Amino acid sequence: MTREGNIHNEDQKKVKGPGKQTVLIVDDSDVIIDLLMETLKDSYAIVTSTNGQKALEIASADPPPDIILLDVQMPGMNGYEVCERLKALEKTRAIPVIFITGLNGEDNEYRGLELGALDYISKPFSLSLVKARVRNHMELKRYRDGLEELVQIRTRDLELTQEVAMESMGTLAEFRDPETGGHIKRTQHYIKALAMKLKDNARFKDLLQNSTIDLLYKSAPLHDIGKVAISDFILLKPGKLTGEEFEEMKKHTVYGRNVIHAAAKKIGDNSFLHIAEEIAYTHHEKWDGTGYPQGLKGDEIPISGRMMALADVYDALISKRVYKPPMPHQKAVSIICGEKGIHFDPDIVEAFMDLSDIFRNIALGFADFEEEREALSELNKA
Repeated sequence: MTREGNIHNEDQKKVKGPGKQTVLIVDDSDVIIDLLMETLKDSYAIVTSTNGQKALEIASADPPPDIILLDVQMPGMNGYEVCERLKALEKTRAIPVIFITGLNGEDNEYRGLELGALDYISKPFSLSLVKARVRNHMELKRYRDGLEELVQIRTRDLELTQEVAMESMGTLAEFRDPETGGHIKRTQHYIKALAMKLKDNARFKDLLQNSTIDLLYKSAPLHDIGKVAISDFILLKPGKLTGEEFEEMKKHTVYGRNVIHAAAKKIGDNSFLHIAEEIAYTHHEKWDGTGYPQGLKGDEIPISGRMMALADVYDALISKRVYKPPMPHQKAVSIICGEKGIHFDPDIVEAFMDLSDIFRNIALGFADFEEEREALSELNKA
């Protein structure tokens, strides 16, 4: 047993054991510390402290101890206060605490357990009892940690499955139009950039939490999924659509909503597809109420649809299509600014203006054709 410097100074002893779980012993009595160390050192790595403040520093370090044996009666910060502070911090609240104390009353035990301790051992104690209690709680912790790791793995798998499903379904729609391969990636990044900018706006801060922004990014590829139901004659027509053809094209918003809604019903009301359904159905609505399919106006349009409306129009303008060449970036920006308060939410246009160069860089990074890159060049300002 050695005394170490810095955080492991004269009030702390430490016995290392490679690959072993770690026990932090906190007691102001060297005699008690030595007894517990001698009892536990063969099975566990041991770290000790003789005061509460230092114990909190040790518990907050990386890696944290696996379990804490904590005395109650210590000078300065007592064990109850140490336990309370441990349970108040996210990093340390899950560390099991066992009180070892000379306070034997039922009220004292109740207080310790009420603060979040898992066990309460009264002094004088049996060393074999301490060893057994520590072993049992270590096994429970190992089992719990294993379950948490499994949940994290399953959660990551589910999130990846959702993301792959979104992008794969979106790609099916894009396969219908061989000239828009980068459209999904571009619109994903546009809408994320807008959301990150707008979350600091008082109008949107409650709507754009980080979890929602993540879902917006993952859902964006499905905005045009309804185009799978539109005939190639209309979808790939090189010239202007007739009135009847345009009415059919407009139905892709309804088709997309119906497909996603049917899938969401099978998964449940809290489905991650809810935002995807909003985007597919409302990204052609306009701020002034002249859009489709419902003719929604202003804040009636979900924020997801409002952001995708701008992202989709910008991308359509700067992209090559069978019926048009790509438009220079600055001209596209000018057109969108001219639609402020008409087609687009004014605050979203303001955010777009601040992000104009970022949009251009996203478009360059995922451009499908050299003509698009040339049009995006600052040398080709309109």
